[in-house]
Amino acid sequence: MLSFPMNTSLNSASFPCSFRPGQSAPKQRWWRAWPAALVLGMLATAPGARAQLKVGDSVPVLSQFSLEGQVPADLAGRVVVLDFWASWCGPCKASFPTLMSLQTELGSAGLTVLGVSVDENKGAYEGFLRKHAPVFPTVRDAVHRLVKVVRAPKMPTTYVIDRRGVVRHIHEGYHGDASAKLLRDQVSVLLAEKP
Repeated sequence: MLSFPMNTSLNSASFPCSFRPGQSAPKQRWWRAWPAALVLGMLATAPGARAQLKVGDSVPVLSQFSLEGQVPADLAGRVVVLDFWASWCGPCKASFPTLMSLQTELGSAGLTVLGVSVDENKGAYEGFLRKHAPVFPTVRDAVHRLVKVVRAPKMPTTYVIDRRGVVRHIHEGYHGDASAKLLRDQVSVLLAEKP
């Protein structure tokens, strides 16, 4: 049984956010940044720092996590791209056009993209949705029940799940065209598999 500290708060400081090549992190004075860098370094090398949900694992039943919003009822038998994102994450914003394209082009072939926001602030979540208007369903894990079990290592983290509900691929971060092509190729292979 997994146990987690009850007073743990997840926010933008809790998740490393991937940066695109050529993009730099916000500038900070070194004496302010070194404690955070030390802690992140220790966490990155700690056992279990990578995603708890691994390739080959079955995805937990999403309805048990009290997610805000409507989880699609018809996920059984579909290929699912489960994307953990946050409104404060630049690469998450950059990934949304790819996720929308996948849903639009491959939804009728059996794909469902499902976005899971880890935003604690409902206003930030709703503002992001208004601005980006995703064509796929999104839910909010405001109390972080699901993300604590999955243990997504960074924002975004995307799980590609086959028709049986088994994780087949995990993408940490979003790296532009390379991520988009790899995601599309992986989804296409899974859609071609017999149900």
